[in-house]
Amino acid sequence: MLVLSRAVGESIAIGDEIALHIVELNGNQVKFGIHAPAGVNVHRAEVHQKIRKRQAAATHPAAVPNP
Repeated sequence: MLVLSRAVGESIAIGDEIALHIVELNGNQVKFGIHAPAGVNVHRAEVHQKIRKRQAAATHPAAVPNP
């Protein structure tokens, strides 16, 4: 994992088409904006995991236990 330090107003580039902009720091919370092409899905990790589980269940219903 790459760990970078940035200040408010600074950015991190990911490839040529994605940028993370540090918008605000408030205690131990960081708010950032994301610029990415329209075709790139951006989700919080927990939302992404739920989407992947639903997709796996739809594709292979027997392989994913039903909670």
